[in-house]
Amino acid sequence: MYPPRSQRNEGRKKARKPKIGKAWIITNLVLLLMIVGLFGYYYIFEHDNSGSLAENGGYSQTEKKIQTGSASEERSTPSVSESDTALSNKQLDEGPHADKQFADDETKQSAASDTSHRPATTSDTNAPEGSSSGAKLSSGKDGQAGNDMSKDVYDGNPSADKGGTEDVKKSKTDDAGSPTVTLHFVGDVQFSGKVEQRLEQNGFDFPYQYLGNLFHKDDLTMANLETPVTTNGVGALNKTYVYKSSPKALTALAEAGIDAVNLANNHILDQGTGGLLDTLKYLDEKGIAHAGAGRNAKEAYAPHYFERKGIKIALLGTTRVMPEANWNAGAKLPGVAGAYDSTAIVKSIREARMQADLVIVIAHWGKERATALEPHQTELSHAFIDAGADLVIGGHPHVLQGMEQYKGKWIAYSTGNFIFSKSTVPATWDTAIFQATCTRKGACEMKLTPYRAELGQPIPLKDTEASKILQRVAALSPENVSIGTDGTVSAQ
Repeated sequence: MYPPRSQRNEGRKKARKPKIGKAWIITNLVLLLMIVGLFGYYYIFEHDNSGSLAENGGYSQTEKKIQTGSASEERSTPSVSESDTALSNKQLDEGPHADKQFADDETKQSAASDTSHRPATTSDTNAPEGSSSGAKLSSGKDGQAGNDMSKDVYDGNPSADKGGTEDVKKSKTDDAGSPTVTLHFVGDVQFSGKVEQRLEQNGFDFPYQYLGNLFHKDDLTMANLETPVTTNGVGALNKTYVYKSSPKALTALAEAGIDAVNLANNHILDQGTGGLLDTLKYLDEKGIAHAGAGRNAKEAYAPHYFERKGIKIALLGTTRVMPEANWNAGAKLPGVAGAYDSTAIVKSIREARMQADLVIVIAHWGKERATALEPHQTELSHAFIDAGADLVIGGHPHVLQGMEQYKGKWIAYSTGNFIFSKSTVPATWDTAIFQATCTRKGACEMKLTPYRAELGQPIPLKDTEASKILQRVAALSPENVSIGTDGTVSAQ
């Protein structure tokens, strides 16, 4: 007999329950595995993707550093325009012809007057190679132009460029309260012709009577010596105006506190190589340091090093004004450090940057009696600073020109005359003493003190006359440069 239908249904329900339970468990396990799989996949994918992004980011950063480094290297080895790399006939003639406006007050020397001087002998024109060591070090305000640095500055040290200019500066420390140095720069100085006549009458200390002990209180004073100092020499035949100054003038120059002179200019070889060699000898005897010319290219392009308050200072001189191409110093040829091709002087600046805390370049350039800049003045000054110069001081125009701050470094384009003959062009009478107060890191503050360059003697100016000169220099400078009533120069 069969059981009732209700009992059969109850039995079927009991039989289905285990099956449903197993299916539920299996379903949950499958769902759980899917969830775990999704999380695992997401984690693995995102981790790989972020790693890939990190790698790509690292590559981009490396690529960026390489590009930045290349740009920095290009800035540290600037090139001047092609027109500046050679002396054209027009450029060579610029110096002598430009001097014609000084006919009433500069010394004329004809071929007849030159016959009174002995010709340069072999010993005059060919000093023994290596007779000077190039870079030298002077210690103290009145230090001699002394100790051999035993560094081949012109030929260079292969490791000198390691790290570049920026790395060198970053490696230096300048704690708060560290010392600063006070430097003074004056314009063109010569003791020839009418200037010499006046000094013979009034004494060779006549030019410095209004300066007091100004140049003794500072740390370093520099001028552009625009004359050979010799009792011999052979006057140049291809120039309208030829200078020649007595060695007696150097005694008073040194006693006035002038420590160093730039010799890279368009008059230092007016008495031939013999006159230049005499000039070097007399300067060394008086303990006056010099840069920009030498017995050979190594000497001419070499910096002169000074030590002041624990700050090492490098001084270099260069000229882009030469009557003849053979005024350039050669391997065995006395001459000047030329800048028509800026390669050699830029190389010397870069090497000086590796050795010194403060690098100064005095440049002879521009157009005489012109307040407007020539393109090469801006190109060269920027190239010098890109190479490592902290301060660039210019001369040759015989008038004051503007000032510029480039990459935080000051450029004074022309300091005018200082001890010179007096022309009929009033602009050549205005001059100033340029003061720079500099830190170990090469940051300088500038100040101008106006003077009037009378015949052989600078006279200090005050009030309205001084203010006019300061306003004129400010007007010739870029718009962001201003000069206060006290002569302080600032850039915004």
